[in-house]
Amino acid sequence: MAVARGEEPADLVLSGGHVLSVFTKEWLDMDVAIKDGHIVGLGRYDGLQRLDVSGAYLVPGFIDAHMHIESSKLTVDEFARAVVAQGTTAVVADPHEIANVLGTDGIHWLLDCCTDLPLDVFVMASSCVPASQFESPRRPFTPGDIESLLRRHRTIGIAEMMNFPGVIAGSPSETAKLKTGLTDHVDGHAPGVRGPGLNAYIAAGIRSDHEATTFEEALEKRRLGMWVMLREASIARNLLDLLPLVKRYGSDRCMFCTDDREPDFIVEQGHINQMVRVAVGDGISPEDAVVMATINPAMYHRLWRLGAIAPGYQADILVLDDLESFQPRQVLKHGAPPRFVKLDVPEWVRRSVSLAPVDATSFRIPAGARKIRVMRVIPAQLLTGIEVVEPALKDGCLVADPARDLVKIAVLERHHASGRIGLGFATNVGLKRGAFASTVAHDAHNMIVIGVDDGDMAACAMRLAEIGGGIVIAEGGRAVEELPLPVAGLMSDRPLAEVHERLRSMGKRLQAMGVTMASPFMTLSFLALSVIPELKITDRGLVDVNRFELVPLGIE
Repeated sequence: MAVARGEEPADLVLSGGHVLSVFTKEWLDMDVAIKDGHIVGLGRYDGLQRLDVSGAYLVPGFIDAHMHIESSKLTVDEFARAVVAQGTTAVVADPHEIANVLGTDGIHWLLDCCTDLPLDVFVMASSCVPASQFESPRRPFTPGDIESLLRRHRTIGIAEMMNFPGVIAGSPSETAKLKTGLTDHVDGHAPGVRGPGLNAYIAAGIRSDHEATTFEEALEKRRLGMWVMLREASIARNLLDLLPLVKRYGSDRCMFCTDDREPDFIVEQGHINQMVRVAVGDGISPEDAVVMATINPAMYHRLWRLGAIAPGYQADILVLDDLESFQPRQVLKHGAPPRFVKLDVPEWVRRSVSLAPVDATSFRIPAGARKIRVMRVIPAQLLTGIEVVEPALKDGCLVADPARDLVKIAVLERHHASGRIGLGFATNVGLKRGAFASTVAHDAHNMIVIGVDDGDMAACAMRLAEIGGGIVIAEGGRAVEELPLPVAGLMSDRPLAEVHERLRSMGKRLQAMGVTMASPFMTLSFLALSVIPELKITDRGLVDVNRFELVPLGIE
């Protein structure tokens, strides 16, 4: 306060810049005075240090309103190194990926890792472990598990309620998660939910949604009081489709989130700054775009000291040369250049793959019905379709048929070596030979494999077990390329550039093998998510998400 009154010098004064007031959307030509990592005043100030930013634009650090660190395939320290340089200074993470693999111990470890990072990581307590009764995590979360997480510092609410059918139906197991008495801050996940069902979902106390894919869906949710998270993930790129909501009704109750973004997207295009850039390029004012990246997510998530350049706010400030690229010239975190640390990963976090013995016979499907259900991959969407086709037969078994773009898909339980395998078929993949597989398979993260040859599918599975998880491509009965993800079978312990280069090489190999779907590894991982319509597969079999029940492969 003495510094604010001008009686004592600030630690640092930023002078000569244009400062955005996110409250009035004005640019103010004032000094910014910083003391003890916080902004204490705007005006004219003296300081122990002065940084001349003449002509630059000063905006608050960007906030990702909803995301999963594990989807970056990086440990949290490497993730921080990647996104802080792009201007993201805070994220609100749902750690349900590591929760499905390592339980509450995994989340507590992740929280402990964030103490010394130059990135504020706030956590929403994972609400759906598993996402539904059709998935098999290491162990299901109880309301008591959620309560234990809510008592942790930096846990600010309950993460996306993905079992939306259960919430809408008033399932006691789901509503119990909303009655802890420890928080009333709950994120939503309601893809395609409209009408009375949406009313029921919101009435349960759920305040946001990041799954809207059309203007009409987002508008209905906003009209009913929901905060709309405009998402731009690796395969769910909904930003441009939803920006008309902002153009017509303003930026109130709208914010940006990346949800699931892979390393190539971060390296080649950026993080939240990419969304701001795209929004401005599509006609949104720079001021509105920055508001949706800063004060709006801070207000929604009740992060009262973040999201603005104003007295009492944390000094997370971006120095921008222009209002087009949104690539920061400089990032200040707590009023200083960020300092990065390297984390050690304990051995118990690395030992997460427990797979029963597998060989080519594990993927055999005996012939039966005359027609089968097939999962149709939809480009650049988490949604899938259902097709009914006549299967290809060989030696009394159903087999892949590359000529018809019909590939085999399997999910193998990998937490308890139960030997349980769900088998099915997919189309619109393009694979002509070989197989590829991953231990990243939302949300239970069992092992998912796509292939046209049972031997290659087995080779993928066995190699994944050997390396402790990751992504593997096999051809000719052996693994030919891989990205180890030894941290819970979800994340690499290598730097971003190395992970990006390995994934790019593997992507090129899949293209040579005929794969046509964009972001093939991220797309593969979501084919196991049993709460995104329409047809999905888990270790328990095929799931018709609209009917919310297991269905047989064959149709009589």
